[in-house]
Amino acid sequence: MKKMGMDAFRFSISWPRILPNGSPSGGINKEGVDFYNNLINEILSNGMQPFVTLFHWDLPQAIEDKYLGFLSPLISRDYVEYVEFCFKEFGDRVKHWITFNEPVVFCSMGYASSTFAPGRCSPWEAGKCSAGNSGTEPYICGHNMLLAHSAAVKLYKDKYQGIQNGKIGITHATHWFLPHSSSKADSAAAKRSLDFMYGWFMNPLTFGDYPISMRKSLGNRLPKFTEEQSELLKGSHDFIGINYYSTFYVINNPASNSLLKSYNTDSKANLTGENNGIQLPKPFASSFINIYPPGIRDLMLYTKSNYKNPVIYITENGVHELNNKTLPDVLNDEIRVSYHHDHLLALRSAIRDGADVRGYFAWSFMDDFEWGSGYTHLFGLYFVDYSNNLTRHPKKSSFWFTQFLKK
Repeated sequence: MKKMGMDAFRFSISWPRILPNGSPSGGINKEGVDFYNNLINEILSNGMQPFVTLFHWDLPQAIEDKYLGFLSPLISRDYVEYVEFCFKEFGDRVKHWITFNEPVVFCSMGYASSTFAPGRCSPWEAGKCSAGNSGTEPYICGHNMLLAHSAAVKLYKDKYQGIQNGKIGITHATHWFLPHSSSKADSAAAKRSLDFMYGWFMNPLTFGDYPISMRKSLGNRLPKFTEEQSELLKGSHDFIGINYYSTFYVINNPASNSLLKSYNTDSKANLTGENNGIQLPKPFASSFINIYPPGIRDLMLYTKSNYKNPVIYITENGVHELNNKTLPDVLNDEIRVSYHHDHLLALRSAIRDGADVRGYFAWSFMDDFEWGSGYTHLFGLYFVDYSNNLTRHPKKSSFWFTQFLKK
């Protein structure tokens, strides 16, 4: 990263790695704490700033076993105790904290689809879970995550920010959505899709309550904030992180099954990458990414207009390829070069039009373990040779970034 000219490194602290039982009173793993101290010191000594995410979906199992984790309001207490440990231990050197990575992904994939931990869903969903409710639990998870976020921000601002001079925010994942046709129904469905993915968390963080479209669609399935909780949530961020990869066309679908309630169908919208027989470019056939650089510009300007123009960091942006090539062919990642080039160009346009974007993190600096896709999807600027001692090789995209940053 230093060789490429990067000036910041975003990484996540694993809660169970430093507090295996969830809290300091349950025991501290000194080796885990030493690892992060060494990592932070190494980042700083190489002229980069650490951007630290406090929760990236790995909850201590003891907490899940005790009260089902984010399905309980008790999670706020334990989460705040954990983050305070981090503020005390690392806050003298960390100046950018991210409370949660992608709450929408954690709550929908973990509690509606069961694709990710803790693997809960309604029994009729594709995951055929033995426990869960896809129509209520994702929203309970999101609600408790928002309350834990606001409690952590209050603690940091009251007790640590004045001494440590850092900033604290949260990272969201969202697609951009385009109506499939010029019909009012498709336009409303596109806006509704954005509310269910992005507004679900940005509305409470800006205005203290969920989007009207969610309240209207969900009724009493959507939890309510008390007046005090609402006030704590409003403006509870120094910056917003946004992870953007893809854009979808949206077709209104009012006929979503009314009996089988699920977050996956609550927005009453069908998503596609195709319009009038033309498919948005994809890196490969089964990819979830539809390449549409104007989407990042539109998303920034939408955020500026609808959410009081917050400070924004693009905390993830990138494109993957299948791990089906060998050296040296795998290093010629032209698709990644053009992806970053075109998205940065679109981002510059948004900045010139007033979006307050302060930074951009490419996902990712090297090939990694991509959740359910394992090592089959390559996102890195550096190729990791998994069959040869994990040797790292710079791809064309890494050389492009080096030249880009020098200019």
